[in-house]
Amino acid sequence: MCGFVGILSRDPGREIPAALLHAMNASQHHRGPDSGAVHREPGVGLGHRRLAIIDVTGGAQPLWNEDETVVVVYNGELYDWAPLARELEAAGHVFRTRCDTEVIVHAWEEWGEACVERFRGMFAFAIWDRNRQTLFLARDRLGIKPVHYAELPNGDVIFGSELKALYAHPDLPRARDPLAVEEYFAFGYVPEPRTILASARKLPPGHTLAIRRGQPLPAPVEYWDVPFAALPPSDEAAVCEELMRRVEEAVRIRLVAEVPLGAFLSGGIDSSAVVAMMSRASDDPVKTCSISFGDPRFNESAYAAQVADLLHTDHRVHQVEPDDFDLIDRLASLYDEPYADSSAMPTYRVCQLARERVTVALSGDGGDENLAGYRRYRLHANEERVRGLAPLGLRRAVFGTLGRVYPKADWAPRVLRAKSTFQGLARDTVDAYFHTVSILGDDMRRALFSEGFRRSLNGYGASQVMRDHAARAPTPAGDGLALAQYLDMKTYLPGDILTKVDRASMAHSLEVRVPLLDHKLVEWISGLPSDLKLRAGEGKYVFKKALEKTLPHDILYRRKMGFAVPLATWFRGPLRDRVREALLGERMADSGVFDMQTIRRLVDRHASGVGDHSAALWSLLMFEAHLRRVGDA
Repeated sequence: MCGFVGILSRDPGREIPAALLHAMNASQHHRGPDSGAVHREPGVGLGHRRLAIIDVTGGAQPLWNEDETVVVVYNGELYDWAPLARELEAAGHVFRTRCDTEVIVHAWEEWGEACVERFRGMFAFAIWDRNRQTLFLARDRLGIKPVHYAELPNGDVIFGSELKALYAHPDLPRARDPLAVEEYFAFGYVPEPRTILASARKLPPGHTLAIRRGQPLPAPVEYWDVPFAALPPSDEAAVCEELMRRVEEAVRIRLVAEVPLGAFLSGGIDSSAVVAMMSRASDDPVKTCSISFGDPRFNESAYAAQVADLLHTDHRVHQVEPDDFDLIDRLASLYDEPYADSSAMPTYRVCQLARERVTVALSGDGGDENLAGYRRYRLHANEERVRGLAPLGLRRAVFGTLGRVYPKADWAPRVLRAKSTFQGLARDTVDAYFHTVSILGDDMRRALFSEGFRRSLNGYGASQVMRDHAARAPTPAGDGLALAQYLDMKTYLPGDILTKVDRASMAHSLEVRVPLLDHKLVEWISGLPSDLKLRAGEGKYVFKKALEKTLPHDILYRRKMGFAVPLATWFRGPLRDRVREALLGERMADSGVFDMQTIRRLVDRHASGVGDHSAALWSLLMFEAHLRRVGDA
């Protein structure tokens, strides 16, 4: 993997300061420790940090075309680069390397902005075309690799793989975006295209941005979306066979590397399936690694060991200690903006473990979104059946009242925790799913924010993010499950899951490849009927059926665990004083965002055991860590 940065001046004659460009580039050294270089010409500066994977000796960047009028800086892997190179050579293009980076340069020359439609892989890149006076930014279809950009007050455009590269520019306005804060405390991350800064944006997945010198900054252009186009009818056995063929191909094309390669193995279905396909394609034992936890409620290492024994992998396990909370400040530096998924901590550790032996690791990310693996999909589908029995007005009257009066009972058995269900049934499909995934509900966010901050929102609510995506969703009408999957693919997948893995892996200069997010595989799976993904409460139904000949029953049909972290215990024990000091200190009060009495009540109630407010406290703690690192604006 790699990282890139750049500056496009509005003035074509302006000299780009070398020290500034090098500082922006150096901020991402961790993304590419093998080499780094910059290019400057009047009005343009590009920088690149390289983690060498393909053509280790010959693929240095920035990389030019034959007459040095087109140059690229790039982060990613194209798995179809070899046939594309042959096609481009047949069209008259001359190659000087044997790496995928040069394919991008010549593909731009040959196909222009449509070149991205030919690429199969994960990528983010910037092309400067001197003849066209055009800067072209692109991001892969699912958002595996990141791009951030901003227009400065003087009209210059700056960009980089991570937001920290933009922070390195002294002229970047640091003012917070109030809408991003509202979205963060709803989702636990800042969804694309927003960043925590009002001045900066993320390029959304499946989009490009062509900036022509002297013209206003345009809106990004979408070149791909998950189609959800129904496939021709087929029997279940044929679907299982085709699914496995496609998964095996997606894994196989990701095994090309000139450096050591391995895989994450959690013992879950997705990572186990990926490792099984790797084992079939490899003559040598696959190098696998996993994390174990001292608390058996969160420990999946026995399942990982079972799969490793079955597939004869070269397996290594690292135990994360229950007090591994020294990473809190490190996470704030990795993510550059508030990020509240606590599983970033074990993810960081498993990437650290993998990097001790490999430079490339395959993961099982994306299987849950593709094949309806999350428990919330089952709950959403059940609620959808009830919503279909009565009009919204009646449901609001009945279930809205029940949702208000029913006590919140986090301590009670799940069957008695009906408040959230009642609240969901009183909403429409999109708002109900937003309610399901929100880490802090609407009422909690209103109570948490100060009166002045609430005014700055001008009535804006984070549910608008999902409403905007739902309005463009290509999912079948009335298919609530498909819509929920689509919404996750536009929000949770790029904003949380892929961001987490990119930053945690790049912190250790580790490339992570995600075969279950191969766009051809995603397109095909999206066309399967929803009852093949979720049937009788069983998520990933067809995937499990297809894997029954490959993996044991107790691996396929056990309850999903995931990378959980014992936050509730931490906040009543070893982190109790730290939480109180951080959240009730001057920094949070001076931000102007919060009602400090609400924060004090959350801290006191959690510490006394009256309620579990660990999700709220963690999101506040990560916001405070961000303020402490970046400063308040």
